[in-house]
Amino acid sequence: MQRSRVNEIIRQADAFIRSFGYIMPPFAYWSPDELKSRRPAGIVDARLGWDITDYGQGKFDELGLFLFTVRNGRADDLKRGTGMLYAEKIMISRKDQLSPMHRHIVKAEDIINRGGGKLVLELFLSNPDGSIDRNAEVGVPTDGIVRKLKAGGLLKLDPGESVTLLPGVWHAFWGEGADVLIGEVSTVNDDPDRQHIRKADRPLLQHRGGREAAAPAGFGLRFLAQIAVAPSFCLTTIFSEDRSPLLADADLRFGIMVSAWRAPMRPAASKANGTSPWPKT
Repeated sequence: MQRSRVNEIIRQADAFIRSFGYIMPPFAYWSPDELKSRRPAGIVDARLGWDITDYGQGKFDELGLFLFTVRNGRADDLKRGTGMLYAEKIMISRKDQLSPMHRHIVKAEDIINRGGGKLVLELFLSNPDGSIDRNAEVGVPTDGIVRKLKAGGLLKLDPGESVTLLPGVWHAFWGEGADVLIGEVSTVNDDPDRQHIRKADRPLLQHRGGREAAAPAGFGLRFLAQIAVAPSFCLTTIFSEDRSPLLADADLRFGIMVSAWRAPMRPAASKANGTSPWPKT
């Protein structure tokens, strides 16, 4: 993914978020020099900031996700059962843009439609070995009311509605009708060993009008791991089942996930009038 494309996505995302009255925290607009000079552990170590992923496939409009991690606790606190045990993200799922089938081992999350189109989730439960259960009925709390779906059923959330996904619930999602602003409130987000994507279950993705749309070839039993690789950006790479990297070291050509608040960008003095502060090139 080219730097210019990353900048464009961030400008569009910033404007979309603002259109719903959501105000980003101040560090969202820090310059690279300010980040380098201050380098607060509460931001850097918690991996807060702008993220863009195309899952290494170079088709962001079809397969991708934008998110901004607003706050995130510590995995060590979660293990102790005390401290900052929660996380918050704001995300954008574009119309018909797939976030592929995955599950979390520890993290429970509320996924909230904050505005825009319908948010569609395809849901499965897990077998004891962690694989997708293709037969079990799925029951998920939606704003305090349990909805039941057949395996692989589609849950559609209108703006204002939410769903609670407990650990082990497989889910893929996308926007229907229009782009969707998504809120996520969860237990600590610990991506390095919590999020799994399954190649064997690619054919289960039944989005966009019921047409089968498998996740791209090349997805194995993998998980996403966010690693700091330089003062200028942060990359999420994809690892194989044995934890060996499948992609080259920090290489922006893959465009897997760039924490753009750490990228060479500049905020303009346009925040007050509500326009996007991000550069056009």
